[in-house]
Amino acid sequence: MKRLLTIVVLMAFCLGLAFSTASYGLEKIGEGVTIRFFCGGPEGGSFASVVYNGAKQAEYDLGADVTYVWSDWNVAKMIADFKDAVAARPDGIAIMGHPGDDAFELLVDQAIAKGIIVTSQNTDLPRIEPKYIAVGFGYVGQELYASGLMLARHTARLLGLADGDRALVYGLLSQPTRGLRSKGCIDGLEEAGVTVDYIEISDAVNADPPLGAPVVAGYIAANPDVKLIITDHGGLTGTLEMYLKTAGVKPGEIMGAGFDLSAASVEAIRNGYTAAVHDQQPFLQGYLPILQICLTEKYGFAGLHINTGSGIVDASNVEPVAALAEVGIR
Repeated sequence: MKRLLTIVVLMAFCLGLAFSTASYGLEKIGEGVTIRFFCGGPEGGSFASVVYNGAKQAEYDLGADVTYVWSDWNVAKMIADFKDAVAARPDGIAIMGHPGDDAFELLVDQAIAKGIIVTSQNTDLPRIEPKYIAVGFGYVGQELYASGLMLARHTARLLGLADGDRALVYGLLSQPTRGLRSKGCIDGLEEAGVTVDYIEISDAVNADPPLGAPVVAGYIAANPDVKLIITDHGGLTGTLEMYLKTAGVKPGEIMGAGFDLSAASVEAIRNGYTAAVHDQQPFLQGYLPILQICLTEKYGFAGLHINTGSGIVDASNVEPVAALAEVGIR
């Protein structure tokens, strides 16, 4: 009798476990989870739109309730937008880390003290992330300095740049952490013996890349020996062909390079204006932070640190990803 009772209890336990497992398998883990998601740039911007596409796909797949925030890549606006997001008391907030640890840390402390899950994408927050990784603070994006170094080294080899050649890095050195990618570009070119000039991207050009055309044209007029222009900004990379055409440059005379595939950067590679583009897969920077918040809210999972910086796209491998870039997935 005791043996029979034991078998009955074990069968009941197994049936209960099977039912529990099946119910988890059928549940959309984002249902009932409210999220504020930072897309980073302006609505309709080339890079921010791909991030948004990834987040929208995650919202659909997971069933979360997501409100989207567009900050024009302006760090002061990102901070103000974060304060507004905390006041709304969502379950989670996915932020762009551009303002840096010093600007964000106290605000993140306050948000997490209120029970809000916070995670980051695109630009990491190396002091805040380990502090709150156990409660879901993760990172989805490229490793910034390494990505800048990778692009510069690849492009210098591709173009055969060496001692005495000149290049421009049009970047964001002034931004803490985010500026490490510009620093990587500069260091990678200088390794090859290239003379590097630097121009900081203004807030106006940051929000509206075509405004950079006269900046680039003026630089080329003053430095006609320049061989390469690296734009450390997805929106500017998508505008490189227009910059060079505005300056009267023919294909191959001065080459561009930059970050983040788009329909425009694919065409610039095809047309001989852009040598190489670093692909950090921004669709994943939209999708995975939504998943992170849902996993933490529902199951208590810790933060995940995911490097999306996959490598370089140039004329040798652009066609396999071109169609995906043209529809805003790559």
